Amino acid sequence: MHPIIVPGLGLTFTINRMAFSILGLQIYWYGILIALGFSLATFLAVRESKKYGIESNDILDLLLFALPAAIVGARLYYVIFSWQDYQNNLISVFDIHQGGLAIYGGVIAALIAASLFARKRKIGVLKLFDFTIPYLALGQSIGRWGNFINQEAHGVETSLPWRMEIFNTESMRYMSVHPTFLYESLWDFSLFLFLIWFRKRKKLSGEVFILYLAIYGLGRCFIEGLRTDSLYIGSIRISQFVAGACFIIFLLLFIIRRLRIKSTSKPSTY
Repeated sequence: MHPIIVPGLGLTFTINRMAFSILGLQIYWYGILIALGFSLATFLAVRESKKYGIESNDILDLLLFALPAAIVGARLYYVIFSWQDYQNNLISVFDIHQGGLAIYGGVIAALIAASLFARKRKIGVLKLFDFTIPYLALGQSIGRWGNFINQEAHGVETSLPWRMEIFNTESMRYMSVHPTFLYESLWDFSLFLFLIWFRKRKKLSGEVFILYLAIYGLGRCFIEGLRTDSLYIGSIRISQFVAGACFIIFLLLFIIRRLRIKSTSKPSTY
């Protein structure tokens, strides 16, 4: 593993992608960080759930449904839009320890699973989404550091002071690139803090969930434009298009719902 250099801070990191092995099973830092992120998110959600009328056992049970769905969805999304890399070796579809998970696929699958779970447990879907979605942003923020260790999901070359230098195995040289993993990690953590604050101040059910989709979409749209590993349809970056569409659609939805509140609360002129 080649060192990662952050010249602006005078730092050098040499981290093996594999953390350790148990009986021949290799455990990677990427998986550990994802597990850490969702474990912390689950702990905080369980601790706060009763304040919002949701049983802690429901949060734990939800995780059993949503987490596997998220992993499968993230992998399917990536494979579908990178089919040319898998069509001649179908068994490699299951080789996820080599990477290839797309966050939008994971979020979509997790939301479908959570919606079905909420209906089965007779919990309001939007109520559940509003409560849990800030913790998803927290989990994403921590999980992104797995990209740092893997030296992946980085941006284009740059000379900015906060650039990081990684070794490119194709050109066999070090490249100074945008640390886009860090941009998204900071964006997601800021989003988590904002949504926790806003959750107590929402006026309509579903507003926290709607703002997550809009604000995450805004940040991801810009960050995706810097990345070098985007999935494409033609010349269109898929995740950037989805992110931009989410920002526009859900911001408009938030505004329209708020305007309806104002229109119905105006005093009559008759």
